Amino acid sequence: MTSLFTRIIAGEIPGRFVWSDDRCVAFLTIAPIAPGHALVVPREEVDHWIDLDDDLAAHLMVVAKAVGRAQMEAFAPSRIGMIIAGLEVPHTHLHAIPIETEADLDFRRADAGARAEALDEAADRLRAALAAQGHPEAAQLP
Repeated sequence: MTSLFTRIIAGEIPGRFVWSDDRCVAFLTIAPIAPGHALVVPREEVDHWIDLDDDLAAHLMVVAKAVGRAQMEAFAPSRIGMIIAGLEVPHTHLHAIPIETEADLDFRRADAGARAEALDEAADRLRAALAAQGHPEAAQLP
């Protein structure tokens, strides 16, 4: 069965994309732990991250690093945290999350009622920061 993330990548379900290349995308989660909380997702459906081929795993980390740098610029948190849990959607995804403390890395802090306007603004800020850092992938949205 096609995953929710594959459907978002295909445009069947709307997404707020901030990165797109031939191997992966990054888009905002609809239930952010903090403004700018992004998911880095391979285009290929791989359920568990430990099953990624090494090149794709490395690529996802490089993209997460670029997104994290943009999050630092756009939101000025103390750090960018990362979670790779994979329980809610059976399609590998890296959560890149602006944080102030380790306690912020808690899904119970997710805002399931995030306003569309706030998500749109966060996506715009991240795309602008990525573009300013020289990443053309920020403009190549699916």
